[in-house]
Amino acid sequence: MAIGGWRSGNRQVNLARLNQAQGGVGPGQLQDPHIREVLTEGLGPQREVVHHQIRAGADDERATAIAVIHLGFQCVHRLDHRGGQSQLNRPFECKQNDLHTYFFNRRGVTKAVDGVSFTIREGETLGIVGESGCGKTMTALSLLRLVPKPAARIVSGEVILDGEDLVQISDREMREVRGRKISMILQDPQTSLNPVFTIGNQLAEALGAHGKSSRGEILRKAVEALRNVRVAAPERRLDDFPHQMSGGMKQRVIGAIAVSASPKVIIADEPTTALDVTIQLQYLRLLKDIQAETGLAIIFITHDFGIVARMCDRVAVMYAGRIVEQANVRDLFNKPLHPYTQALMDSVPKMDRTDRLFSIDGQPPPLWDLPEGCRFAPRCAHAKEICKTSYPTESSHENNHMAACWMLQPEWDN
Repeated sequence: MAIGGWRSGNRQVNLARLNQAQGGVGPGQLQDPHIREVLTEGLGPQREVVHHQIRAGADDERATAIAVIHLGFQCVHRLDHRGGQSQLNRPFECKQNDLHTYFFNRRGVTKAVDGVSFTIREGETLGIVGESGCGKTMTALSLLRLVPKPAARIVSGEVILDGEDLVQISDREMREVRGRKISMILQDPQTSLNPVFTIGNQLAEALGAHGKSSRGEILRKAVEALRNVRVAAPERRLDDFPHQMSGGMKQRVIGAIAVSASPKVIIADEPTTALDVTIQLQYLRLLKDIQAETGLAIIFITHDFGIVARMCDRVAVMYAGRIVEQANVRDLFNKPLHPYTQALMDSVPKMDRTDRLFSIDGQPPPLWDLPEGCRFAPRCAHAKEICKTSYPTESSHENNHMAACWMLQPEWDN
């Protein structure tokens, strides 16, 4: 049974590539009309075509794959005559456990990342928000083990990707992980690209670092990488220098380099900051399209709550080196629990409000001289004595909504 592909919305889904998916749906189950209807929900006008292909391939002994795209998420099933068990392809996850990254300098110890934990799964987007200097970028660099040495060191914690602790592996092994398993889109495309090398040179360098390929094969992959990020005339663009491209086009090239080795996780560090509003929207749509096609997990660092609402499934709010609240997007916007998150929400301009904009008084504490208690206490309108003397433990609420605040603890009313 040969299935080439179909187009769903603006995505071209190549089913041949999905034949390697693990898990399966038994042939008898796919011949059940009800199960077939559920699996192909959301395919639009191509639904009947897929139904016909499934029925026609009932006696085929080769494994085939069907991709079901529903509400923008990709779910891969496999039809395998060697077994009749039905299961989804088990997704990978990237887990950061109690990570501490410190700077050791003349001022003492600067706790840039101080016990940060989160988990991101296949096809998911995690937003990390917070004021400048709260540790967002250093958290991302710690994931890649690219902290500035010798001043900075990961002193404890774990970064588990595919069951492997990235903190414990050697530098040589980590070079194999970067780009291939986890990659990063940096904030400013102007400084991320080398001005004296062509776009083709810089793409070829990234592609050549992972596996041995001929020059012709690398060139073909470079063209395909630019085409995947919707760069027009990619063959011609390979000979261009960065200064010959617009800001939005350079950001797409950075994205092409980041996804060229098909990583499982991409860290996007404020990738839309240097772009105007219309180009921002195009770039965000592009990231979501790539994610839907590949199952990519995205860690999105931003200051913009509008982007968080549009892009993210879950949000982590950082303050002074720690995550103070984590929740899915809907819960965070509907019911923020931490006073800092509430203050950030109140700082967002609203169309129906004409009075003076809300601002958070004071400044975040210096990371080399942190208070003993809650780090937001000096700026919090609700702070009590316990907030100044002891850091609150993290509490769990409905839908795995986590927050670290004394107001949510039983001791608050005492």
